[in-house]
Order: sequence, then structure tokens, then C-alpha cells
Amino acid sequence: MKTLITARGITKHFGATKALDGVDLDINAGEVHVLLGENGAGKSTLVKVLAGIHGQDAGTIEGHASLAVIHQELALVPELSVAENLFLNRLPRRFGFVDRAEMRRRAPELLQRVGLDVDPHAKVKDLGIAQQQMIEIARALDKNAGVLILDEPTAVLTETETDRLLQIMAQLRQNGVGLVFITHHLDEIQRIADRITILRDGRSVGVLGPRATTQHMIELMVGRPIDEQYPRAQQRPGQPLLSIEGLTRRGAFEDITIEVHAGEVVGIAGLVGAGRTEVARAAFGVDGYDHGTVKVDGKPLRRNDVQAAIKAGLGLVPEDRKGQGLVLTATVGQNLELVTLGDRDQKRLHDIAGKLRIKGRVEQPVKELSGGNQQKVVIGKWLLADPKVLILDEPTRGVDVGAKVEIYELINRMTAQGRAVLLVSSDLPEVIGMSDRVVVMAHGRVAGELPGGATQDQVMALAVQEISA
Repeated sequence: MKTLITARGITKHFGATKALDGVDLDINAGEVHVLLGENGAGKSTLVKVLAGIHGQDAGTIEGHASLAVIHQELALVPELSVAENLFLNRLPRRFGFVDRAEMRRRAPELLQRVGLDVDPHAKVKDLGIAQQQMIEIARALDKNAGVLILDEPTAVLTETETDRLLQIMAQLRQNGVGLVFITHHLDEIQRIADRITILRDGRSVGVLGPRATTQHMIELMVGRPIDEQYPRAQQRPGQPLLSIEGLTRRGAFEDITIEVHAGEVVGIAGLVGAGRTEVARAAFGVDGYDHGTVKVDGKPLRRNDVQAAIKAGLGLVPEDRKGQGLVLTATVGQNLELVTLGDRDQKRLHDIAGKLRIKGRVEQPVKELSGGNQQKVVIGKWLLADPKVLILDEPTRGVDVGAKVEIYELINRMTAQGRAVLLVSSDLPEVIGMSDRVVVMAHGRVAGELPGGATQDQVMALAVQEISA
């Protein structure tokens, strides 16, 4: 097997922080090499060193293969068309002018390779996140790179889109491309990996084969045994703390009724477009609704009034933590205080950061933290506010296994203290494993409710059904 890139002893510092510590990595032709590790383990830093974005402080990189990287952060221009983004920085030219006819001819071919059915003339800003991600992948494929690095490309993809991407990766492997794949989804690793390098705290702690067990991978990642992936500790339900009754917004959701009791986790499952996030945002007062009521501890909330919701004891961790949950230019401490402005108890601030195991000082800019630690900050600001009910919308998206378990343990602590949690998640094993009841939505309506421990097949059967008016 031909080795395309060889990295030896890669070390990288950012100030006093050692992000990489003597990491070795081989990228071979016709192989999918998975990089696995918790957020902050050094995976993205290693990718940026390999791509030449960061220089290494020590170590060597050898190889002559062309390399393309699909980063976690999308590198598209929203105001340009799909076709223009596909050929960004390498627009086809004829007689010195952009050859738009050639763009129109080639764009559908590239989109077809990733199974994306969109108008090449549409502006990227009008597409969903998953569609934008597939455009990034199509653009990388057009470079005919010998090495393709994919940094968490499936984090925002549906199951169907993920299947398509894994098929594309398998085809590229057959064509001799060397692939480096970063993902937190262990089932994807078992489907596609030829080799697995596990990083922890900037060091390589193991290189495994494709038959490695999930348990072995997790224990190497976190450096300790994990007894259960979904450690739900059920509590005896108390009084209703959140009551959503007949909530309706024309064109988005209709007649949504959900009740969450003290000590209880209620999950909301459903396919993309089912209306889960829209209901969560409306209940919290971010968006309006036409009919219905939302009550916290028996008291009705004013619609479209976030401050009233917070005062009543309701909190929301949004699905887009960077765009809606954090102020990236502020420090960890300033973000933790966002909900409780005016109540600046430094001891409590440090206590919360310690309990959540946030890796970073409270004076550190939050943008410097890994995705998992940023999510802990978003959750931490609500712990400081001490809500009666916390709505979690995709709380573990893009978060590593170790941080996921810590978030699950936090949910358990909240419910043990008599609080209520409404868990919105597209991760079926998560929503089933961590919920006492699961409400399934389809086409903007409640399709049914299942008890904790329901099967994925039972959830999907409700999620895909047509609901009569």
C-alpha cells in the first residue's frame, strides 16, 4: 500500500498550551484513516498542520500528494450561487472571461456525485446547512486531490445524506484516494474505517484496526472506563413544570400538546422539518405562535417574551451554539453570566466551570475552546440561572463521547433535583436512551408518544407516517 503522507513527531503549541505532542500519522492510498478523540484532543489542529494552515513547532511531514480539507466551519460565500461556490478560486475561463457556460455544464455533474438535487443558480444563503455541507464536499471532489481530509462532515447531515457520503468515500477509496475522516459517530467508524488513530490531550494513544470494539475506542478516548453510554437515572415524576397546550403556528406546527413533570426527561424526536426546533423556540418565546398556551409551573407565559420565560424559570440551549448560544468575542466567564447579568458571584462562576469540567480559564476567550467545551459553557449559563425547566435542542451535536456522557450526567443531576428537561434530538439512540417518554413529531404535528426504552423502529414508524388533518 502506497503511503501518500507521513507525519512524525508533530508538536504544536498555542502559547503555554501544547495542542499536539509528538503525534505520528500515515495516510495511505486507498485507505480510510479515522482520527478519533474528544473535543480538544488535537484532531482539528493536526488537520490544520497537515494542510499548512498552522506550522508545526517540531516534527516532519513528508509526501507530495495534493490535499483537500473539508473543515467543520463552512467556507462558502452565501451571496454567490451554488455553481460559483463550487468553482470558487478556480472559475473556468475563456478568452480571459469567466466561462459561465462551462460552469453550467460542470456544476450539475458535481452535484450529482454527492446526490444533491439543487438549482446551480440558487444562492447558497437560501439552502439548508446540510445542503451547504454537500456543496463543500462536491467542491473538494472537483480538485481531484490525492488526499481528502473530512473534519466532522456528517455532524449536520441526515441519515440519508450520511449514507450517501459514506458511499462516496468508499468509491474514492477504490480509486486510490487517501482519506482522513474525523467523526464522533462510532457507528460510521465501524462502517468505513480501515485504521483508527485515537488522540487524547494532544497525543496519539492508540492505533486500532477496523474490528476494534466501541468500548475499547471510548476508553482510549476518555482515559477511563465508561459504564453506560446513556446513563439515565429515572426519578419519580412530580408536578407538571412545563405544559405546552395546543400550540399552533400556521405553516410550521399545529396543535402541539406536551407536558413535562418535575424529575422527568421528555424527548422530542422526528425527521428534519418535523417542527421540533420551531416548537422549542416558540415555547421559549424566541418566535411567536398563533394559538395555544405555554405554562411554567402552572403559570401561563406571555408569547414572544423571552425575558418573561427566563423569569418564570424556563431556559433554552439552542441547536446553533455559536450563532445563538454564545458571544464568541467574549470570555468564558462573560458567557456564563449572560443570563444572570448583575449577579456576578465569582465563586459560583468558578464552581460551575469546575463542575462542568470546562477545559479553559474563565478569563479565556470562548472561541478558543473546543466544541464540547463551548457547549458546556452554553449549558453552564443556565445552571447559574437555576431554571425549573431546561429545553435542550441538539445538546450533543458535534460533541465527543466523553463530553456527551458528562452532559447526560448533568441531565440526571437536574432531574434528581426536581427540575424538568425537554430534550430535542435527531440522535435516536440518545433521545430513546435518555428520555422517560418520547414525543414523536411528523409534518408539524404530534404523531404519537412512546415510553422510555422504545425501539428506533417504533420511533421511525411514527416519524414517517402521514397525519390526517
